[in-house]
Amino acid sequence: MAYEKVITENRKAYHDFEIEETFEAGIELKGSEVKSVKVGKVSISEAFVHPKDGELYIYNMHIAPYSKSSIFTPDPKRPRKLLLHRHEIDRIIGRITIRGYTAIPLKVIVKRGWVKVIIALAKGRKKYEKKELIKERDIERAMMRGEL
Repeated sequence: MAYEKVITENRKAYHDFEIEETFEAGIELKGSEVKSVKVGKVSISEAFVHPKDGELYIYNMHIAPYSKSSIFTPDPKRPRKLLLHRHEIDRIIGRITIRGYTAIPLKVIVKRGWVKVIIALAKGRKKYEKKELIKERDIERAMMRGEL
């Protein structure tokens, strides 16, 4: 297995969505953005994946400008193209067009020197579903401690 380093993780996504399928995608970055990501100056908490012209792009992914780069730094929140196989892109776009499915980034990792994004096809949870999930987790923890 190849060495992977998790740079950032969208933990809230596991609470807000029911993850159905995950994909590992490369991401098209410009020079200093790679160094900035490897240092950990990236946020995917508000990011989402959306199709445009038959390709997938990640929006609202914030990559802070690298401090030691020149004055020519790209926009921190610019849309970035995701690099996937054509059959994966077609599958994701097909699912997004079905009502209820969303493509969201879960993690940003560095794998063998390459920056990758783990994206998921997910369905949004309703408020009552989130509350039930929390209640079930609390009951399970209480049983493990021997309180119930």
